[in-house]
Amino acid sequence: MFVSNKFDEIRPYTDEEVPEIMQRLLIDPVFNRVLNNFFGDETKIRQIKESMVETKDVESFQRRFMIPFLESILESSTRGVTIEGLEHLDKNKSYLFISNHRDIVLDSALLNVQMYKFGYKSTEIAMGSNLLIYQWIEDLSRVNRSFIVKRNIPVREMLHSSHLLSSYIRHTVTENGNSIWIAQREGRAKDGFDQTSPAVLKMLNMSNKLKFVKGFQELCIVPMAISYEIEPCGNEKVAELLKRQSDPDFRKSEKDDLLSMVSGLKNQKGRIQIQFGTPIDRNALKKLSKEGTINDRLKRLAEYIDAHIYMNYKLFPNNYIAYDLYYNCSKYFDQYTIEEQKSFIELTHQRLKLVNEDRAEAMELWLKMYAAPVLNFENCFNKE
Repeated sequence: MFVSNKFDEIRPYTDEEVPEIMQRLLIDPVFNRVLNNFFGDETKIRQIKESMVETKDVESFQRRFMIPFLESILESSTRGVTIEGLEHLDKNKSYLFISNHRDIVLDSALLNVQMYKFGYKSTEIAMGSNLLIYQWIEDLSRVNRSFIVKRNIPVREMLHSSHLLSSYIRHTVTENGNSIWIAQREGRAKDGFDQTSPAVLKMLNMSNKLKFVKGFQELCIVPMAISYEIEPCGNEKVAELLKRQSDPDFRKSEKDDLLSMVSGLKNQKGRIQIQFGTPIDRNALKKLSKEGTINDRLKRLAEYIDAHIYMNYKLFPNNYIAYDLYYNCSKYFDQYTIEEQKSFIELTHQRLKLVNEDRAEAMELWLKMYAAPVLNFENCFNKE
């Protein structure tokens, strides 16, 4: 029997709660409309509903619904997913994966598909409350091992919320034996520059009852890079950047986030690679903690994570092509073919037709978004 605890408001659902959640989803009118829109076949929908009634735990839900659904998405909208760096992970240990963030749903979902495929336990996933705009989205997310990161709350509530989140993450990794995926910063990288926010690390440190080194060492942090050949929702990201340039007060609506979730699932993404770095060990943490204030240490840790994400980011021909076009050079001409260049330029024009803004500015932002990972890698290599 599940006993209520202080994490109830943010934690994933437990096995005991799954039957009730399945029943709630089945009578949710919005969820039923979503099923009709996605499948449109009454026989298929009836089979799904019958299987939902029989689903009694989280593992069954993931195996019956989420894994097959995501595999069908991958088959229809990608050229395959590769995963590297599993040799750095021990199946009997728990980790905190700190990842770059390019797609609202897919980044963490792809990770869990691959972990399942290679015999690892699925990770718990940090999900911003701003995305849970319907009850059925929250139910599906939390039954799929997501926990809630509260967004857009009053300042007076933020400190309590951050402490609770920090405690939950530490408790899950160090005591519950589950791994966690969390984005390196709030929101997706829309300009191609993946940067870890020291605020995320400050939140993690709130529950640290040890010194800097031991407190972060027990979290077993693993920098993780996810790379897409075709940027998820690339044209939407360009459109948003343009709107922010013309209106600093621009704010996305809930509808915008929902459309981005759907676009990220449906649009072509080309090849995808997930790359694990090595867990951040005691020696690395000792070097990062040698001098300065706690904020200095957190900043250095953020830069360390960034460097490992940049070095592990898979650079596709599109990235090199965009770099040469953006900087008007031929520095990386040996990294792509003429045909690949033509295909990328054609993709660029097709996607930017969907951006109802100035075409020259849109083109600049589009190329910069694809070129940024190359520039980041160069900067890391030069520092080395």
